[in-house]
Amino acid sequence: MSSTVLRPPRNQADPRAVPWWTVQWLILMVPVAVAAVAAYWLFTERPLWLGVAVAVFVTGCVTLALVAPRASYRVERWEVTDQAVYTRKGWLTHTWRVAPMSRIQRVDTARGPVQRLFGLADVTVTTASSAGAVKIEALDHEVAAELAERLTAITHATPGDAT
Repeated sequence: MSSTVLRPPRNQADPRAVPWWTVQWLILMVPVAVAAVAAYWLFTERPLWLGVAVAVFVTGCVTLALVAPRASYRVERWEVTDQAVYTRKGWLTHTWRVAPMSRIQRVDTARGPVQRLFGLADVTVTTASSAGAVKIEALDHEVAAELAERLTAITHATPGDAT
């Protein structure tokens, strides 16, 4: 009887993912931090304890926006073999996804406007799984196009009906 050892996938996102993810976090966190400061300034009598709490909250928002992308880059991995697509994500809870080639139904690439500025793209592998698609994020746009082409060729050559 053969046993398979699940090892971390070998590939990381493109290094440009860190600044792209940082911009995404800042787009989310800066308005939240500004709203907290505005609420404190406009709608309270500005007690010192609340000012300190707002300052801690704003510092936490900015820190999260700067640290989270780097943590994601260190943890997230992906790999494609002739048998399957593998991904691993998550800081505290690692989520492993394995999509056998015989179950792949569709391969898509996507590039949002901010991603295009960084030269990045995502590859989404849709399977017959109820768990949803497997997404490989923040690849160099040319690597993403080559990966989509490779996956399409492998799945076309793999027997089965992907159901």
